[in-house]
Amino acid sequence: MSLDPRPEQSAPTGDASSLPEVDRSAATRSGVSRRTFLGASVAATVAVGATAQGLGAAAPARAAQAAPLPSAPAVVDPAALSWLVFDHHVHSVYSHDAKYPMTTILDQAQRFGVDAIAFTEHSNKGHANVGGVFNAAREIETARAARPDLLVLQGLEWYIPGAEHATVLVAPGPATTRVLRRFELDHDGKLNGWEKPRPGTDDAAEWLVHATDAIAWLGAQKSAGVVDDVIVLANHPSRLGIDSPGELRAWQDADPEVFVGMEGAPGAQAGAIAANATERSRRGEYENAPSEFSFPGYPAAAYLTHGGFDWTTAVVGGVWDSLLSEGRRWWVTSNSDLHLKESDSTRVGDFPTGPGWEAGATLANFDRAGRRPDPVTTATPQNGADFWPGEFTRNHVGAVDRSSAALLDAIRAGRLWVDHGHLVAGLSVVLRATGGQEAQATLGGTLTVPRGTALELVVDVVPTTTPTSRGTVPRLAHLDVIRGRVTGPVADRDEQRAPGTRVVELLDVADRSAAPFRVVVPLEPATEDGYVRLRGSDGRVHGVGPLGAEVDPRAPQPYPVAPADPWADTWLYANPIFVSVR
Repeated sequence: MSLDPRPEQSAPTGDASSLPEVDRSAATRSGVSRRTFLGASVAATVAVGATAQGLGAAAPARAAQAAPLPSAPAVVDPAALSWLVFDHHVHSVYSHDAKYPMTTILDQAQRFGVDAIAFTEHSNKGHANVGGVFNAAREIETARAARPDLLVLQGLEWYIPGAEHATVLVAPGPATTRVLRRFELDHDGKLNGWEKPRPGTDDAAEWLVHATDAIAWLGAQKSAGVVDDVIVLANHPSRLGIDSPGELRAWQDADPEVFVGMEGAPGAQAGAIAANATERSRRGEYENAPSEFSFPGYPAAAYLTHGGFDWTTAVVGGVWDSLLSEGRRWWVTSNSDLHLKESDSTRVGDFPTGPGWEAGATLANFDRAGRRPDPVTTATPQNGADFWPGEFTRNHVGAVDRSSAALLDAIRAGRLWVDHGHLVAGLSVVLRATGGQEAQATLGGTLTVPRGTALELVVDVVPTTTPTSRGTVPRLAHLDVIRGRVTGPVADRDEQRAPGTRVVELLDVADRSAAPFRVVVPLEPATEDGYVRLRGSDGRVHGVGPLGAEVDPRAPQPYPVAPADPWADTWLYANPIFVSVR
């Protein structure tokens, strides 16, 4: 494919200036550093079409209004759903730091049983202005026609102003590419210089406003019918420690229909076994330390994965549970974040030489070409920290049918569970009332029962019986039932604890991996609003959690307790089922 530079391109159809806007009221100027700002309580309430206000360090903390619940329809019977393996975070040659053509990635994804995939290229000038976003869209259209059994979405990896990255997923439609490009140019933190807040300035407060405005703008495109649907998920939230709990809350409050959760586990799971791995290399490429831009309330353990999962997800009673205990429908996902396959022997292709071109695979060359060249085969394993989509990390989404609309609806509804290493082949989780009542709910749903109703959790497992790409057959060793209380909005927006959440049942199932099985777990009667969620692992690495054995006696562990090899320490997480007591 030719890599001749192209002139800047506008959207091929429609006028970007015609897209609906949201009201941007001025934020209160604070004059605080990011570190001070993120250490204080984020007391803003953010609504669709409005920006955060009153973010100064001296502002008194106050409880925010509870985020409205998403409107995705409830489904109570998991057997009525199509469970689709979806990788929502993948990069191709249209990202400046990846190397595979889309066709190669799609071939591998289908090899590993992926049903749906989203190309979420990095924001860059070459992507937005040199045809990358439009050429990628054309390739995606071709792939859809050639592979009717595979759902292929176009998205974006957004550099959140003043924070980490996020997956932006837009439903297929005639305006999808136009909306993505406009969003990239107007709202991306990297392209607009909103990445690292300067100490002693208003940057931190103002850039949070930019972020919430951006989320509200996406919601406005859906509300106006420009696009059919849009979803945003925070990527690798504690990798750098720069996504504070207050920011997570503010992003969702900007539009709970749009911002629905986070990566519970990052990609780059082969980071510690890559060809270029060093003593510093860690699973997930979580190998950082606190910086002046980090939230000071996070401990050192937050900068490591725990059993391959982000610290915000892995700690029972921690950040994820603090969000759930507010009643937030905050879901966790997983994905490959494919850039460079571990130990793959192809190298990045060669850009042209001559006037205007630099030597090597530079960002300037990418921005001139709008993509990277196709890779070149070598005889030597190359650097890379990723697995192919579906090879190691899987996101299982319970959709009412095999359509992009149903897929995004199911994510918004929380009907999903995630696993590493193909730990199990299938999972069904239902919470139901006992004593002759027929009420039940599945993942992401809400079971409404009279106070005092006895409950039971019904878990159906289909074990994995075929070898993985590693050549081994996984075995589920245990399941843990976790229960928490819903107590409403917090006073401190940086709250990262849920004192009422703990592991309530430890189930050993290692001897039941030969055939599908069911476990029925009786639970204490429902006396208050709450939630129940499920976790499991291969049982090889675990220990007491950071909040004590009475909270989590069998928790995932960080490196060096956990091994570098991701296949030697695999876990699964299911999203919660809520209980509403009347």
